[in-house]
Amino acid sequence: MTIPGRGLFTFRQNQTQPKPTPPQRSVAALDSMRLDLRDIAPCLDLRISQRAKRMALRLDSKSGQVFLVIPPRASLRKALEFAREHREWILRQASTVESPPQLKGGSVLPVLGVDRIIRIHFDETLKRTSIILADHELIVTTNKDDPTGRIVRFLKNLARTEITRMAKEKAALIGRTPGDIQIRDTSSRWGSCSEEGNLSFSWRLILAPPECLDYVVAHETAHLVHMNHGAKFWALCEELSNDFSGGHGWMKINGQSLMRYVT
Repeated sequence: MTIPGRGLFTFRQNQTQPKPTPPQRSVAALDSMRLDLRDIAPCLDLRISQRAKRMALRLDSKSGQVFLVIPPRASLRKALEFAREHREWILRQASTVESPPQLKGGSVLPVLGVDRIIRIHFDETLKRTSIILADHELIVTTNKDDPTGRIVRFLKNLARTEITRMAKEKAALIGRTPGDIQIRDTSSRWGSCSEEGNLSFSWRLILAPPECLDYVVAHETAHLVHMNHGAKFWALCEELSNDFSGGHGWMKINGQSLMRYVT
């Protein structure tokens, strides 16, 4: 399941023409192109992708940077025109990116659908950090000046426990047993299912509303039966979801906001 909303504008090239040999571009030409892009918008940069089939603008929701992604044989002149045409969109999208949330005392962190205030108790005599997930608090007792790394590790472990339980329960409903269930720090997928039945999920799902976490787990579990996105797959995905429309809709519109949280 990919993260939507990355390439909202595309410049379609004529696919009926024979594919020419990719042009040899000098470092100077690429540097000049990047300078021209920054004149359009300071947040804009160039990325040449072997996998790209058309031009696209992609927003990095963590940094606020926008990338003009082009195929290797795309015209730099046309790419520059494409960027100029969509300058307003570039600036508008970059301005919507909020500063990354800080995992410090007093900050509010949504965990399993509940906003929890981070409470940090510092004690230099301690040998290790302990973290407790309370009703409306995340209580961190630590000897570290900055326990961010320990908080993220706690969230990843929590995600592993909750998602593994949910995936196994949903798989049992359809008579399947998943292979390995892994929690990753992904930037382009919320989850995936391999041909071997191994499931993988983003740890940031632990910060999503419960119906969204449930939907993504249902989505990947449904792939244990249907390795496609046909009608039967979506019917099974909806059957396995507690709130299919709510979870699917929120992830489609707001999913990118989860990428603001630290790695």
